[in-house]
Amino acid sequence: MKVWTVVNQKGGVGKTTTAISMAGSLSSQGYKVLLIDADPHASLSNYLNIDDSSHTLYDIFLSNDLTELTDPCTHISCAKGIDIVPANSLLTTLDRQFAQESGKGLVVKKYLAMMHEKYDVTIIDCPPVLGVLMVNALVAAQLVVVPTQTEFLSLKGLSSMMQTIDLLTPSMRENFKIKIVATMFDKRLNACQEAYKRLKSDYPSQLWRGYIPMDTKFRHASEKGLPIQQFSPLSRGSYAYEKLTNKLMQTALTKSSKQTTRVVTASV
Repeated sequence: MKVWTVVNQKGGVGKTTTAISMAGSLSSQGYKVLLIDADPHASLSNYLNIDDSSHTLYDIFLSNDLTELTDPCTHISCAKGIDIVPANSLLTTLDRQFAQESGKGLVVKKYLAMMHEKYDVTIIDCPPVLGVLMVNALVAAQLVVVPTQTEFLSLKGLSSMMQTIDLLTPSMRENFKIKIVATMFDKRLNACQEAYKRLKSDYPSQLWRGYIPMDTKFRHASEKGLPIQQFSPLSRGSYAYEKLTNKLMQTALTKSSKQTTRVVTASV
């Protein structure tokens, strides 16, 4: 199972839209997808109309036996092929509860290890602050996707996010790659063009060489509680996320192939 974490410390950059749209693209290709809403604001859970009184990620953190929660905390969403572990506002208390407790940075990773055979890809929608939830989301990830709106203030926010990632210990950072995704791009606006050029200049190896365009279909899809692929599969936004997820899956499969080759060679 592949684990992708979607994160940015700046709000309004398309983080939840990216999580649900990547899930929609993958499910439309036949992959079984699990979403984890690790943000106390629960935007992803609300998007999919999941009641916050249900079993949530908060229960997983409080559990002494994760095997009891593999099914209760995993909810079938209204979107075909997509399940979700929802969030609720109680997640805001975790940093205070576990400030002095070791091992809480691995809760999500341990939970996903038990879900390995059930899903092809897990996508984690991350909170905007560095704490126990973000650490869990990053430690569990093989790929960290950073949506960045193509405007000046978002570039400043991206710089802060990259600095936050640098605060993690080398052992935490070594297991994931970073992919920056330009969002809300309007090619008619010089400001968007300049911001995109800046991204290519400052992050040449980490930037996905595509972009997510402005598309009103995203708003309408969210009103229906569906990924854009299941609401408007021929839209510009749907096509852009299809290109993104295809690239990410291609990269992941290539990486897995290289790792397998190294193991075989070493054993010989």
